[in-house]
Amino acid sequence: MSEPTISSRRGAFDRYGSTSPASRPDGLADILERVLDKGIIIAGDIRVNLLDIELLTIKIRLLIVSVDKAMEMGIDWWRHDPMLSTDAQALADENRKLRERVEELERDGE
Repeated sequence: MSEPTISSRRGAFDRYGSTSPASRPDGLADILERVLDKGIIIAGDIRVNLLDIELLTIKIRLLIVSVDKAMEMGIDWWRHDPMLSTDAQALADENRKLRERVEELERDGE
């Protein structure tokens, strides 16, 4: 009768003693890749009422996706945010100058 051998391969058993690869959980990178590829939406409302009078309502909407997936969905607010985009900053500066010029022309016309 031969003695049982112990595998020197690390991670051969999961915490339940199973060696089945199907029961092995995915790594964090795999899970993150799936989440960013498909997306997750978390939505919730918090309401505070006192005697049927609504005092406070907080609406929470969270969307977690990759930039590519967001653009597929038509979400691209970061392109127009002056704090995140140099092109948007230039546009904001141009708009400010145009408003100042319009105000100047309106004052001169009075």
